[in-house]
Amino acid sequence: MTLLDRTTRPSRRLTGPQHTVTEPATGDPLGTVVLATAEDVGTAAGAGRAAQTGWARALHLVRAGVLRRAGDLFAAHAELREWLIREAGSIPGKADFELHVAAQECYEAAALASRPAGQVLPTEEPRLSYTRRVPVGVVGVIAPFNAPLILSIRSVAPALALGNAVVLKPDPRTAVCGGLALAAVFEEAGLPEGLLHVLPGGPETGQALVEDPRVPVISFTGSTAAGRAVGEAAGRHLKRAHLELGGNSALIVLEDADLDAVISTAAWGSFFHQGQICMTAGRHLVHASLYDEYVDRLAAKADSLAVGDPHREQVHLGPLIDHGQLAKVHGLVEGSAAHGARLAAGGTHDRLFYRPTVLADADDRTPAYTEEVFGPVAPVRSFATVDEAVALATASSYGLALGIVTRDPARGLDLAEHIPTGIVHINDQTVNDEAVAPFGGVAASGTGSRFGGDANLEAFTDLRWTTMRADVARYPF
Repeated sequence: MTLLDRTTRPSRRLTGPQHTVTEPATGDPLGTVVLATAEDVGTAAGAGRAAQTGWARALHLVRAGVLRRAGDLFAAHAELREWLIREAGSIPGKADFELHVAAQECYEAAALASRPAGQVLPTEEPRLSYTRRVPVGVVGVIAPFNAPLILSIRSVAPALALGNAVVLKPDPRTAVCGGLALAAVFEEAGLPEGLLHVLPGGPETGQALVEDPRVPVISFTGSTAAGRAVGEAAGRHLKRAHLELGGNSALIVLEDADLDAVISTAAWGSFFHQGQICMTAGRHLVHASLYDEYVDRLAAKADSLAVGDPHREQVHLGPLIDHGQLAKVHGLVEGSAAHGARLAAGGTHDRLFYRPTVLADADDRTPAYTEEVFGPVAPVRSFATVDEAVALATASSYGLALGIVTRDPARGLDLAEHIPTGIVHINDQTVNDEAVAPFGGVAASGTGSRFGGDANLEAFTDLRWTTMRADVARYPF
């Protein structure tokens, strides 16, 4: 039996309805999984809490060894690559990138297991005083469909490495490559039973996870609207919620940019994975001296890209995830054209295959410019001065990523200081990710950088103060 054969067997542990896993490129069924109910969340949280104590006390070498083996397995299991292509609509290169990042997340998490746990503190009393990082217990992870493996593993791996149990709720549209495959990998890597529970399900399952008192920390990645609801519920229950939300990131092209180089960068930033990336370049801000040529070149690039079934054809873009997303994307494009934007390329689709689209002459009335599209759409707007570029880039409720293209990198860094975002890339587009780097946004894009290194330590542990005396302390009464 192969690794992923185990993931699609009906689970006796879950009590919800059966769900057909569908290939968006064809509409064909890929398998059947069982969805979780709110009651299943309670069962998993209880089992995780019971198993977590022993895991937290395990030698750091044991925990690190499981994470390293899991990293090796993500690198080795080619069948997971096929699931990322067929279930999530990824092109092969994007699937390879997810597998690479998943392996690196596990290797980096393995190193967390042996990090110094605290500090010895000075004290006014005759005692030992120190801090220590302790696991929170059970971590709830809610992950979306768009980069399902990365957006699950970057919370699951560090949480496990630091001695926690995890309850993972993947999007049911990517229940296998975003959830059940992780359970199979960690089982094969030797993770003790009870520490990782995968519960594919809808909003009611996520709500139960946020509300369960045995789950003190929630790591949520998804839309800003859903993230607000998660944050509000977590606040009512006095638990930490780490929110990585939507974006409408700006790519600023200054007057000295090299157009021969920038068009590839710009197209990748907007069209990679059909634009279904939170960091996607959603607003192209281009100096007026380059604007017309930029639009023409970007439109020509969009027209040259192949769109189709990534499992059966060599293409640049695959399908959108489902018809609901298609309706949203196309509605924003049509609404933008109705409000005066010029359709320079794309704007059409065949089933779920949406052509990469360039909208010229975007302004504040252009829905695809002001909102997060989550589709392969590049709205372009001109600016005359750097001050105007700053004003346009900051005139958004989001603050996730920023790209600045210029022949003067120091000038780009200085410009970035005036634009509040969680991530900045000089002479690159907005879609970047590394396991060693912090990741997160500000404002409507989330509650700040969390993933990576020390940020993971803070996210998935509590800081405990401990003192110890040789003799019992005495007091005046």
